[in-house]
Amino acid sequence: MKVIHVLAVISWMAGLLYLPRLFVYHSNVAKGSEASETFKVMERRLLKAIMTPAMIVAWIAGLWLAFSSGFAGQPWFHAKLLAVLLLSASHGLMARYVKDFARDGNKHSSKFFRFFNEVPTLLMIAAVVLVILKPF
Repeated sequence: MKVIHVLAVISWMAGLLYLPRLFVYHSNVAKGSEASETFKVMERRLLKAIMTPAMIVAWIAGLWLAFSSGFAGQPWFHAKLLAVLLLSASHGLMARYVKDFARDGNKHSSKFFRFFNEVPTLLMIAAVVLVILKPF
């Protein structure tokens, strides 16, 4: 189960780190252009075929591990769970941005998406540190 969890997390994080980068590039092309249409396909497929299934598997395997290992009641796990909830919220925002781009309704700049791209990185670092160090 741990292997499944780690593989799912790696796949999910790859998407969480790559999709905002696609948004950076997509926000710099003309609406309705061939490049824009290509980005729409890439974003939709990444979200629906990789990120969302990986997130679901990561959650299921992670909760199974937490409860079967007795970690669920520990304070470090609660902090990690908060980081994962925030990662899930980031995922939800990205799904909204995919829909915005799909209807040519994006309102954000490439600079916004460059900043947004750092959020999953910081949350991932927090989660990894909490799991490895179990500081409290």
